Amino acid sequence: MSRRALLLGTAAAGALTVAGAAGCSRVPSGDALARLKSQGTVRLGIAGEVPYGYVDEQGEFTGEAPELARVIFQRLGIDNVQPVATDFASLIPGLNSQQFDVVSAGMYINKERCEQVIFADPEYQMLDSFIVRKGNPKNLRTYEDVVKAKAKFSTGTGYAEIAYAVAAGIPEKDIVILQDQVAGLNAVESGRVDVFAGTALTAREVVRKSTRAEATEPFAAVVDGEKQIDGGGFAFRPTDTELRDAFNVEIHKMKKSGELFRILKPFGFTKNEMTTLTAEELCR
Repeated sequence: MSRRALLLGTAAAGALTVAGAAGCSRVPSGDALARLKSQGTVRLGIAGEVPYGYVDEQGEFTGEAPELARVIFQRLGIDNVQPVATDFASLIPGLNSQQFDVVSAGMYINKERCEQVIFADPEYQMLDSFIVRKGNPKNLRTYEDVVKAKAKFSTGTGYAEIAYAVAAGIPEKDIVILQDQVAGLNAVESGRVDVFAGTALTAREVVRKSTRAEATEPFAAVVDGEKQIDGGGFAFRPTDTELRDAFNVEIHKMKKSGELFRILKPFGFTKNEMTTLTAEELCR
């Protein structure tokens, strides 16, 4: 995954925890944008992860993805955004099996995913960070540090950090896969693992109230000698190019005006995480 994550293609669509998606398995015909305008609703696949897309304390769906989606799709003539929460690894299979119309869950754009879906240009770029015990007793600041220290490493289901860890020399069989960053924080605080890897934003947000764990400084993973700077964006079915292109027009307007940053800032994003990267660049 680059933000998150690796290639997801083998996850079963039946694993989806989808609310209100029954009866949507038939492949729709015609232009997706026109169809969604007619329906008045777009179903948005999210993974229940702070700050990308989640349910808040009032029971409402929020996060950078739902909030951004509401603005853009309304401008495209689609007034209602219906977030559909599922496991991260089920997002792409769920999209391609019609469980929802669009995916946005802090999903990194990478070559493997681009073989399955098409992406809008990214709304942000992101580095990695570790959740470690307070004081970082094992001095874990890169994947290579984890290898040298023989530390117990964990990350999330389907995260891109799995591939980065393996590239650094951490045996895949030794990686502890946890549900999400909250489970990662709990595992680090309890001492079950030494480190949990995720995006810099995810790590710094989840440790905010912790007295036993902290987030390391953001860093770029190195794969085959090249630093990895990832970008996250909305994913669409390969047939829905008109919808993706229309979405791109709006997101570029928002980047130029500064509106995009104003929407993302309340969710912990910084100006350093705004980006001019394109999906085409990240798909290579």
